[in-house]
Amino acid sequence: MSSLAILGYGTVLAVAVASGAAWWAVRRVRSQDELARSLNLALLHVSLPRPDPNVQRSAEELRQDIGLMETVFSGLSNIRDSWWSTLWHGAPNFALELTVPHVGEELWFYAAVPRRFAAAVEKIIHGVYPDARIEKTNDYNIFHPTGESAVALVTLARSTILPIRTYRRAEGDPLREVANAFSKLASTGEGAALQIVARPAPSFWTERILSHAKLAFAGKAPIIPKSALAGELAALAGATTQKKDGQPEKEHRLSPQEEEAIRLIETKGSRPLFLANIRIVAAAPTQERADAIASDISAAFRQYAEPALNEFSIRPQTGSNRAKALYHYSFRLFHPRSAIVLSAEELSSIYHFPNAVLGTPKVRAVRAREAALPMNLGTAGVMLGTNIFRGETRDVRMDPDDRRRHLYIIGQTGTGKTSLMTEMIRQDVLAGHGVCFIDPHGESVERVLGYIPPARLGDVIYFNPADVERPFGLNLLEYDPRFPEQKTFVVNELFSIFQKLYGAVPEAMGPMFEQYFRNATLLVLDDPESGNTLLEVERVFVDKAFRALKLERSHNVVVQTFWREMAEKAGGDAALANMAPYITSKFDTFLANEIMRPIIAQQHSAFDFRAVMDKKQILLVNLSKGRLGELNSSLIGLILVGKLLMAALARTDAPESERPDFYCYLDEFQNVTTPSIATILSEARKYRLNLILAHQFLGQLDEKIKTAVFGNVGSLAAFRVGAEDGEFLATQFQPVFSAHDLINTDNHHACVKLLAHGQTALAFSMHTSPPAAPDPAQAEAAKNFSRATYGRPKADVEQEIRARYNSVN
Repeated sequence: MSSLAILGYGTVLAVAVASGAAWWAVRRVRSQDELARSLNLALLHVSLPRPDPNVQRSAEELRQDIGLMETVFSGLSNIRDSWWSTLWHGAPNFALELTVPHVGEELWFYAAVPRRFAAAVEKIIHGVYPDARIEKTNDYNIFHPTGESAVALVTLARSTILPIRTYRRAEGDPLREVANAFSKLASTGEGAALQIVARPAPSFWTERILSHAKLAFAGKAPIIPKSALAGELAALAGATTQKKDGQPEKEHRLSPQEEEAIRLIETKGSRPLFLANIRIVAAAPTQERADAIASDISAAFRQYAEPALNEFSIRPQTGSNRAKALYHYSFRLFHPRSAIVLSAEELSSIYHFPNAVLGTPKVRAVRAREAALPMNLGTAGVMLGTNIFRGETRDVRMDPDDRRRHLYIIGQTGTGKTSLMTEMIRQDVLAGHGVCFIDPHGESVERVLGYIPPARLGDVIYFNPADVERPFGLNLLEYDPRFPEQKTFVVNELFSIFQKLYGAVPEAMGPMFEQYFRNATLLVLDDPESGNTLLEVERVFVDKAFRALKLERSHNVVVQTFWREMAEKAGGDAALANMAPYITSKFDTFLANEIMRPIIAQQHSAFDFRAVMDKKQILLVNLSKGRLGELNSSLIGLILVGKLLMAALARTDAPESERPDFYCYLDEFQNVTTPSIATILSEARKYRLNLILAHQFLGQLDEKIKTAVFGNVGSLAAFRVGAEDGEFLATQFQPVFSAHDLINTDNHHACVKLLAHGQTALAFSMHTSPPAAPDPAQAEAAKNFSRATYGRPKADVEQEIRARYNSVN
């Protein structure tokens, strides 16, 4: 052998050895790197709003819905590493999983992607599914702690270049049957997963599939190769074979069925292609049950059979193969030997996010849409919560100027209304603002006491009517003599209060009651020094000497004439002796009450409401219905709100710029407001009494108050509501949220529409945080200080009331 030949053979051998060594090195690096890469995946939980089952979708519309997933796969096919990284580490994998954990019945949709590509994948998904909620989450577990498991691999029965039946040729959504198989699992102890681990296929697969279609069309290759290898070899051969010169092409006729089969092959080759591992994994307390679950899911794959072309083959794994497959599943590893080539259309038929009705209510879905925080909202002011939209978290704040147009909060019990109010109060207290909180339950106000900083201890007024040992005085009839017009407000407000309290018996509040009530109250108000409480109003009816004293000191001719010429001279049913019990029975309920009498019969209120507002004090009111009773709680609340409104209206004596903002929080406000609230709602800015109103459902509101609220309140927050309220409120939140969103909002989530610099902004979604932990010691200190400062010994109060009652001068 010549030296030249030896040199040639040596060179070839050296190249072969070097190539083999390089390939071995690459395989070794990839093998060692595979597990590390699998541990660096970000797991994304993807959910969508549940489709309305009452909306009928045509077959074409359903296909369009499913086809959106093809766009996602197309985007995933374009996510690639550099060629150098791909050479050493392989193409990046992604995993799509449909699963029911071993605890729970809901069907979850996951996507696992390399962390460095997570943001890009989220953008791809959101670009196709704008309403999708994508959450990075910890891994789930389908395995029973002491149970058994089963695993099966899904492969193709024929050559991988041949397509399966896709959603475009199916009668419905193929995923529906797969989802139904998952819905049969028990709520505890049984779990299952369908996992697809895939990566973009090398470009030569596109060439092979299209080349095979071309050869089959020309009659140079069978449409269905005898084996996968034969089909691939034929495709490769066809790509390089050329027609010999001078030999005419034989005419080849195809049947319609053959033409359709070739068209389907071409369709597969024209779509983005992926190498995919498909695994079915099931877990249960017994091996028999685990096998049955895997078998049920496997059976759903029969629908993908395209009889003239391809179908899936299910290969249950046993022994060491089962252990290896479970290992691959657990770490989401790509296994080249069991990989099959599937197009984006084929993968979309097997797995797509649940934007179509799947026929099972157990799909984990977004209960309500999310919407982004408008860009024109302010960044200063009280923080209401956070807006989380497409992975971005932004604080939701309400500007002080916009708060002067009030905030209305509605939501069912336990949804987060009071937590929101409590957190807002905490911030207002720490910011040094004046605050009033009227709590009908008593629990939240106790929490707020624990937020009072030592520096503001002297600002606290904690009014607890159930503290019978040191009652606070609360007199609605008390007014500022500098503003005689307040007398009219007092009479009107007090009458409205009794109308509200006894509204269930409208005949008890007829014209006669109103006439006697107004004249009695005006008579008492004319001379506060001789007594000016509800106790004196009652005495006008039953104590002739006291009434004579009041008439002597009255300067109101109309009132004097009513009592002297009408009431005292009337006979029969209209006689004063007959009218008195009719009127005073409404007062006796409270004046004879051991809790209420020491409060409402005191001549002077324990604190000056105008000073509370102007000096930015903290008025906290505990109206626990469990301790006071509903009627007593409502009366005190109505009087308090009436006093606040009267104090706010009196602020006209100070320039608007010198009126400090005062924030009044009313929980279950329908119980403590009368139609006069419309005045402060409509003229909010100049009085600087800023209301935060909360309640549970619209049916609680009087029609006049409801009209005033929705006609004047600038900002709204709706937690979950009932169906009827959802329909009404949807008009307030359109076009962003529907009634379905309002009805299905999760706890501590709200649909919100705020003013932005005086202009209405688009609605958005908001998440509220649990209120901060209070300081019990600080709460106790605030209680004791307030009790000692504003309360009076009960014995002294009762003695004073008896002395006034027994005297006529």
